[in-house]
Amino acid sequence: MFGRRSVLCGAIALASGALVACGGGGPSRTGGIGSAKPGDRLAALAEVPVGGGTLVDVAGNGRLLLVRPTKDDVRAFNPACPHAGTIVNPPGGGVITCPTHGSQFDAATGDVRKGPSTSGLARFAVRIEGDHVVLA
Repeated sequence: MFGRRSVLCGAIALASGALVACGGGGPSRTGGIGSAKPGDRLAALAEVPVGGGTLVDVAGNGRLLLVRPTKDDVRAFNPACPHAGTIVNPPGGGVITCPTHGSQFDAATGDVRKGPSTSGLARFAVRIEGDHVVLA
């Protein structure tokens, strides 16, 4: 017998033509870089606190989570939790947490620390250019 979740996921898959909505299949439409290209400015460097991070909107209706492990290092991740697509919170205490099911990710690497997610956050290349963070 099919469970409620299986039936719902099947209906969504038929309607959208993809299994992404069933969790674990790929990033949410609210995460990623959309149509942004290398050199595009993402944020002022001052908007990304050392030891913390911030969510930024990107050209093409995407979002990225920018984190700053050290003064001279900024990294970017798809903020959509690989488990169910919920947008994660900016890091606190070196940990990025998904507010829906509690998955935790290392703020410096995006690697999964605690499930239910079984994979880490997808990383995007960025660099510091003057006083801005740009796509690399």
